[in-house]
Amino acid sequence: MVGVLFAFAVVFFLAVTGLSHVYHAQQESLGKRWFTRGSTELTAGRFGNSVSDFRAALLYARDDYSYQLNLAEALIGLKRTGEAQAYLINLWERQPENGFVNLELARICAQKGETDKALRYYHNAIYATWPDDQEPERRQTRLELIDFLLKINARAQAQSELIGLAANLGNHPSEQVEVGNLFVRAKDYENAFNAFQMALKSDRHNVDAMAGAGLATFELGRYALGERYLKQAVAANPHDVESATRLKTTELVLRMDPFQRGLSDAQKNQIVVDAFAAAGQRLKSCSMENASGEGAQPSLAETWQRMKPRITASGLRRYPDLVETTMDLVFRIERETDASCGAPSETDTALLLVAKLHEGS
Repeated sequence: MVGVLFAFAVVFFLAVTGLSHVYHAQQESLGKRWFTRGSTELTAGRFGNSVSDFRAALLYARDDYSYQLNLAEALIGLKRTGEAQAYLINLWERQPENGFVNLELARICAQKGETDKALRYYHNAIYATWPDDQEPERRQTRLELIDFLLKINARAQAQSELIGLAANLGNHPSEQVEVGNLFVRAKDYENAFNAFQMALKSDRHNVDAMAGAGLATFELGRYALGERYLKQAVAANPHDVESATRLKTTELVLRMDPFQRGLSDAQKNQIVVDAFAAAGQRLKSCSMENASGEGAQPSLAETWQRMKPRITASGLRRYPDLVETTMDLVFRIERETDASCGAPSETDTALLLVAKLHEGS
């Protein structure tokens, strides 16, 4: 009798266990089915439907990490960031090294203006675990962090991140151009120029790299070098209006700078005469705009008038020391009128750049 009861208990236990396995298998199958539907809806951008599907999937697998992660992504698509953040924080606590979770939390914090938290999550994401090939994900995350830093005007931090990125970058021209453009946004023109040069070493016909190198050298005041790159850029792409404008200004700067090397005395003196005349014209147009004549301009005009008889090619040949004195006056006129007399002409812009080039010299 005892043996019969024992046998019955064993059979009953096996039956219950079997039914339990069947039940859990059914639950798992239903969860996967809803998850598959939700993934399809998410890929198609139908976020509302995908949220419903993922919630249904979680009814059958409440703690499934992947289900919760995809639900958070769908909620972000619906801009329900508060709900998404709650799921993501829970997921982060379970797997703080997950790259995708850290990146999404960084984006939410950046959107909410929580800068310190955003930076922490971005850095976590850069050094986190990513599936498959991790380097493209790390690189893209660092690029996103740099863009965020530039948007909040954290230029020094952006430059630091860019230097770290550039150090581990390959020789692919498009990647070098992308980093070069980011260096330009960070106003780090030296490193920008280096990146554009790297791109041109791999692809000497890369038009974007030519234009970038021309921009960087222009901002660095290396006009002779910049002229070469800008000419190449404009020749390769005649529709590049910005490079064409920079080229025109660069050519004017080189034409209006009497202190550049290799000029004969006659060439230098003629440039000074032309610069002096341009400054006088600027004063004249400025006095017409500001009829009151207030400020320092009247005294500059008087000085210009006193010097005018001597500022000729023969006068400068006779008194070479007048070259520096004259250009000092030209630079003063251009700086002061720039602040109070409206937009300068192309020649005046060039003279301002020449003045900046020789500040402190």
